[in-house]
Amino acid sequence: MTATTARRPGPRAWLTLIRCEAKMVARDTAGLVVPIGLPLLIMVMNASSAGRQEVVNGRSALDVHVLPLVFTIVIASVGIINMPSFLAYYRRSGILRRFAVTPASPAMVLGAQVVVSLGQAVVGIAVAYAVAVTALGARPPAHLGVALGVVGLGVAAMYGLGLLVAAVAPTPNSAVAIGLVGFFALGAVGGLFGGTDALPEPVRQVGGLLPFGATVEALSAAWAGLPVDPTNLAALVVTAVLGPVVAAALFRWQ
Repeated sequence: MTATTARRPGPRAWLTLIRCEAKMVARDTAGLVVPIGLPLLIMVMNASSAGRQEVVNGRSALDVHVLPLVFTIVIASVGIINMPSFLAYYRRSGILRRFAVTPASPAMVLGAQVVVSLGQAVVGIAVAYAVAVTALGARPPAHLGVALGVVGLGVAAMYGLGLLVAAVAPTPNSAVAIGLVGFFALGAVGGLFGGTDALPEPVRQVGGLLPFGATVEALSAAWAGLPVDPTNLAALVVTAVLGPVVAAALFRWQ
């Protein structure tokens, strides 16, 4: 009898898995509409007044306040709500357990889902920015490179939290519930429901240390051409590092 040697999956297997993940995400109508539709709605509702109000360095309130908030909503809703629900579903349905007895590691599913959800976040940000520039007269960031770096850090931090949600949520519904609570809690102290100036100073300071508020504040500074507060960047880096580490310690594949 001829012995069969199992081989690790190659690029074709990865592409197939990513394509399957993309189809799963595309079938989730709410998961597609909310990260794109909600930010667009918030932007359009604030565009008429914010677009005419110059804030700093020739940038309007639409540039400095609304667009950073919109970008952060896209990143947070995909990273904290959408992605964890899929991972929790795969664990609940036994998909991860089945992958564990094949040459493909369960981590491949996690990696493919991260790639697809990143694509979803990029689409959401691109659509919002295109509408803002072409229809609402928004201007690009004064410090484009810094803004892109902040977006990257924001994505890493939000996905770190999302992995933590997936690690502790026993079911897909609980993952959505935990993600929603986390999203609105972070948003409440990070400017989701209006400027943080109205918040008590201690709450405002805490909000700037949490991923949502840190991303909004850092993006606002980059858009206005002002120095980014190192505290905001440090908060994002810490979350991006600690989130996956804690999630890996708590995550159960079945």
